[in-house]
Amino acid sequence: MAPQAAPDSARPAASLRPRDAATMIILDRRGRGGPKVLMGRRSPRLAFMPGKFVFPGGRIELGDRAMPVANALPDYAEAALARRLSRPPHHLGRALALAAIRETYEETGLLLGTAEYGPPETVPAGWEAFHRHGVLPDLEALHLVARAITPPKRVRRFDTRFFTVDRSAVATEEPARVGEDCEFTELAWVRLEKARDLDLPFITRTILDELDIQIAADFAPHRPIPFHFERYGRRERDFL
Repeated sequence: MAPQAAPDSARPAASLRPRDAATMIILDRRGRGGPKVLMGRRSPRLAFMPGKFVFPGGRIELGDRAMPVANALPDYAEAALARRLSRPPHHLGRALALAAIRETYEETGLLLGTAEYGPPETVPAGWEAFHRHGVLPDLEALHLVARAITPPKRVRRFDTRFFTVDRSAVATEEPARVGEDCEFTELAWVRLEKARDLDLPFITRTILDELDIQIAADFAPHRPIPFHFERYGRRERDFL
C-alpha cells in the first residue's frame, strides 16, 4: 500500500469510529539467541505512526471476505474474536486473519500459506499473487495474540487484532516493497529482547510483552487473550 501523506490540516477527531484491522507477527524461533520477529519502519510521510517500527498489517478489504483458504482458524481464536462485540459480523475472524495475511504480502513480499493444494481457481482483487504462486492461506497455522483499540483523539483509529505465525508458514516470497515511496522504508528481523530498543508505538511495545507471555505458554488454546483499550482517559487491559 502506498503511503498517505499527512495533510497540514489533519487534526485528531474524538468521534472517529475504529475500523476493523489485523496485524501479523511472523515469529522465527530457529537457531540460538532467542526468537526473532519481522518488523518494518513506517514511512515518515504517513499520518499514522510516522517513522515507527511496527508489524505488517492493515484494515479489512472487500476481497478478504471471499478468498479461499486451506484450513480454518482454530476454534478458540474464532470464539475470542467474537467476544466483546454486540453484533459480530459473519466470518469476522476469517476476514481478519486474511487481511493480516494479505497486508503482510503487500508490505513485505512474504506469502503465508501452503502450496500443497495448488492455486485456487479464482481469487478476489488483491490476492492475485497467491494465485500466481499457487499458495492458499492456511489459517490453522495462526495464533491469536491480542486485540487493541486505538485511543480517541488520534488521526486514525483501528480495532486491531494481532495474530502470530511461525516463519515456516512462509510458502514463498517476492521482492519486498520497501522504499521511500512505500509504506515501509525498511524491514528487519529483530530478536525479541532487542526489539524494545527500536522506536516503537506504545501498543507495539505492549504486544511484544504479551507475545513473551504467550510464547512461554506455547500458545495453549485455553490461555486468556488480552484486550487493550482506553476508558475515560485510562489505559485498560482486559481479556476476551
